[in-house]
Amino acid sequence: MQDMIDLIEPLIPALRRYARALLRNPSAADDLVQDCLERAISAWGGRRADGDVKSWLFTILHNLAMNSFTQARRRGAHIALEDADPSVFARDASQENGLRHRELVNALARLPDEQRSVILLVSVEGLSYAQTAKVLAVPVGTVMSRLSRGRERLAAMLRAETVDRAAPRSTPHLRRVK
Repeated sequence: MQDMIDLIEPLIPALRRYARALLRNPSAADDLVQDCLERAISAWGGRRADGDVKSWLFTILHNLAMNSFTQARRRGAHIALEDADPSVFARDASQENGLRHRELVNALARLPDEQRSVILLVSVEGLSYAQTAKVLAVPVGTVMSRLSRGRERLAAMLRAETVDRAAPRSTPHLRRVK
């Protein structure tokens, strides 16, 4: 045990210098040196007896530093919660948008073909009423009528979906099993 301390202790200042040069952060460098020393002490019995302790310790320190760089690159920059801009956290939940989209697609699928095609051509594809009438080979007045009725029907279906989703679920009927 004493020989381990006698070999490692004089190398700690050099390890700290190298760690500080690598990380450019004194507290992170001290943590890295501590991790290096912990790893060295726990693996002391597995090292080669004829090997150079100095190069072994620097290898451990370097590998730990490279691992922390890789990990930091994957995780991204660390920002303390107190220092973070509150607008970063103020985002709409993406789940709700996905539900709305799915409800809209389902409601569109339930529309009659004539109304669905007019709504898709005008609202999604951005065609004018005249272009839509030409595509469907119907008068412009028919396009306007189908569009109006389709939008009303679609809005009613979406309102019904919202009410259904917001309505509390009734308690399921439980039967008694003896």
